[in-house]
Amino acid sequence: MEPRISIITLGVDDLERAVRFYEAMGLERNERFTEGVAFFQMGGMALALWPRDELAADVGRENYRASHGQAGGDDFSGVALAYNTREEWEVSDTLERAEKAGGRIVKPAQRAFWGGVQGYFEDTEGNLWEVAHNPDFPIDAEGNITLPE
Repeated sequence: MEPRISIITLGVDDLERAVRFYEAMGLERNERFTEGVAFFQMGGMALALWPRDELAADVGRENYRASHGQAGGDDFSGVALAYNTREEWEVSDTLERAEKAGGRIVKPAQRAFWGGVQGYFEDTEGNLWEVAHNPDFPIDAEGNITLPE
């Protein structure tokens, strides 16, 4: 695993309201991928806004909302860091490495609905990481991700 973060994904309750906020802050929404998600180039990384319920379902935490804030409920934060790989095989490799280091595989590597390969792990403190290979989001030699135009 190279020392970088590719994408920070924030789960939001109102996507369009969140988009308006970040645009008002001066960010420019990527116009290529707009169906139910918003991406913003942030230097060599990206910010993604995704409906909180959909992020929870993607991670396998569909029940968080029903129990959110209640004793014994899922403590899903609605935030995921992403490590994007250059090659598909690196997704499984990185997830295995995380598990061997003491992390927990939350979702094993599998084909994603958007066409790439993804999986999720939690570090030893419960922080969520998506590991993904998305051929539409190239990673340069310095580890920077670039959203397509």
